[in-house]
Amino acid sequence: MKTLILYYSYGGNTRSTAEMIRQVTGGDMEEIRTVKPYTGSYNAVVEQGHREVNSGYMPEIEPIQSDLSQYDKIILGTPVWWYTFAPAVKTFLTENSLAGKKVWTFATNGGWLGHTLEDVKKICAGAEVKEGLNIQFNGQKMKTPAEQVRSWASKIAED
Repeated sequence: MKTLILYYSYGGNTRSTAEMIRQVTGGDMEEIRTVKPYTGSYNAVVEQGHREVNSGYMPEIEPIQSDLSQYDKIILGTPVWWYTFAPAVKTFLTENSLAGKKVWTFATNGGWLGHTLEDVKKICAGAEVKEGLNIQFNGQKMKTPAEQVRSWASKIAED
């Protein structure tokens, strides 16, 4: 079974977590990128994200280079934006079907997971959505023990 770690990262925390998971699973890795990157101060981007989540906005994303049909397992990484997945992840999940795949989600956040993992289950029709992982950060420092992330990734590798 082939594994793809697919993630969106604004500040780098989701990217560093995806790399940690790749080291354990040996999966391929690809970043979801918006066509127009977010710019401005952290607070300005937070406010923009708030507006986007509330309005259901989906930013245009760069085409994914990986052929999703070649993967049985998808590990999806997202920062939590206003209690759910980032708008770029919503765009990806709306434009691409993960039906028939096993999907694990990890969500990076500063302490408020919200309904992120449940929202992924709702939008991934036809996929087998497995147990997700809440990964907390304080700024750039991971608060969730790294061993917890590695253990979660090991279970995926064995599934």
